[in-house]
Order: sequence, then structure tokens, then C-alpha cells
Amino acid sequence: MTFLTNNHQAELWKLRCGPAGLHAFNRTTGLNVLIDEIPVSTFLYSRAPRQVSIALTNQCDLACTHCYAPKSHHELRYDTVTSWLVELDASGTLGVSFGGGEPTLYPRFVELCQHTACKTQLSVTFTTHGHHIDDAMADELRGSVHFIRVSMDGVGHNYESIRRRPFHDLVARMKLVRTIASFGINFVVNERTLPDLNEAVAIAADLGCSELLLLPQMAARGCSRVDYDTLQGLRGWVEAYRGSLKLCINERDAEGFHTCDPVATERGLRAYAHVDAKGVLKPSSYHTTGVPIGTGDLLNALDRLAHNHSENET
Repeated sequence: MTFLTNNHQAELWKLRCGPAGLHAFNRTTGLNVLIDEIPVSTFLYSRAPRQVSIALTNQCDLACTHCYAPKSHHELRYDTVTSWLVELDASGTLGVSFGGGEPTLYPRFVELCQHTACKTQLSVTFTTHGHHIDDAMADELRGSVHFIRVSMDGVGHNYESIRRRPFHDLVARMKLVRTIASFGINFVVNERTLPDLNEAVAIAADLGCSELLLLPQMAARGCSRVDYDTLQGLRGWVEAYRGSLKLCINERDAEGFHTCDPVATERGLRAYAHVDAKGVLKPSSYHTTGVPIGTGDLLNALDRLAHNHSENET
């Protein structure tokens, strides 16, 4: 379906059918329209998840203690990823998010973003520490990426002690990021970073950031899960927050927070799936097990993963 904008440029709206109704999505503007008055037959339900994240590589040149991503040299083949994208695009997925590791270290990263934007109707997002985005990469990505997430754990000295990179350099990189596409900030919340939230929001708003994604620290090799007092402190901060910058939180930690889910009837594998850098399909990046895709289709692996989960629940 194609609608015309006021300036007569054609904007493509991708349609997705599911238990929530008819979902129309415009990747250029980010606008979502859910038509829930129309009953949708189960035979028309989109087979693929609404959103899929793909870890292109496990390589990263940082060594953050809270990072749960595997440390290895695994990375996905370019032609394998592009074949999966064709499947997902044809089967109802609205957007793909590239991650890692650090996705900008993937040898054909820019080419992959350009291919996805040009050859599919998928929205292109990636999550990055930001330090490899320079003028040349920004010029190549502009027009081929629809949203970018930048990791910023704490501000000033806190950030530098965690990331081992100058904070002023990150701020400069984010000023460049905002010329590519709309962007958000991923903020890992722990005992050290919680006190930085007010300053982080002020910096994010000043940079033109569109949202702050709160990520309570999970257990990793170098640290434990966020403690109860810090989580309670985060809840209190969110309750008192009156700023204009949109706040988000990952679904795993959403309990106890006031959240809005416009497509609550699409959960689990209908909403999201993750492919790691070894080619294993998982319900999320936090899961340690999943289904190897191998040389088969991603959607067949999705059916096997759904079957396994169904058996585990019975």
C-alpha cells in the first residue's frame, strides 16, 4: 500500500496482520497505525516476529564489566544475513536491529545497511558504542538507517571508568549520529550510574535524543545483577520524572514500572526474536540457549523454537 505525503513524495507503509489487528508502519517517519477494529483471520497472521535483532559479530574493542555479550571471533556471513532479511521482510517483520559485539566492526556493515534499506521494506536500526562513527561512515549511512541506539552508561568520569573512552568524544560522536537518523540512548542502570540519570537526561535532550532506554544491569561475567535497592531507586526516579524525553525500559525488567504496550496481544516470538553471531535463534539476546539455524530457513528455525517453548511450558 502506498500513501502520498503533502509534498507528493510516495511513502511506503508496510502492513502486518496479527492478533492485535492490522498494523501499518512507515519506516521513514517511524509512524505506527494500529487498526484494531478490523478482525483479522488467523490464516493471515504474519509468520515472523514484529522485530528481529541480529548480532552480526561478537567482536568489540571495549571490555565493559557489565557486558553480557559473548567474547569470541564469531560473525555471520553476509550472504546468509541478506537471505534471512528477505525471509523476514516477506513474512511480516517490520524492522531489523543490527548489534553485536560492536556492529560497526562488521566488515560489510555499511553495505548491509544500504542493502537492507534498498532491497527490503524493513526498518534498519543498530546499537553501537558510537566511537567508530566518523564523517565518512555517517555520509555512507545517511538514508539507509532509520534509528540508532547509542550506549551511554553514566556520564563524565563514570562513563570513562566503564567504557575507557573520553566522555567528550562520545558527545561529539552523538552530534554526528543525529545527522544520520533519529537516535536513542541505552543507559545501563546500576549502583554507580543511577545518580547520573538527571544529568544523562539533560545531556540527551540537549543532543536531540528521542528516547532514553533504561537497562537495569543484568548478571555478567564481571558483575552481578542490579541490586534491589538500586532497582527501587530507579522506580522512584521514574515515578518522579517530569521531563519531556521519552523513557523506555526493556520488557524483562518492566514489572513494577508504569508502561504502555499498544500491541499487548503480540508477545513472545510474535513480537521479537534474536539471532546471535553463531547463527542461533533465541527468544531474546539474554537467553543462553536457542535453535541453530544452520543451512535451513530462519522461519523453519522459528517454528522449531516456538515448538520447543510450547513443550517447555506444558
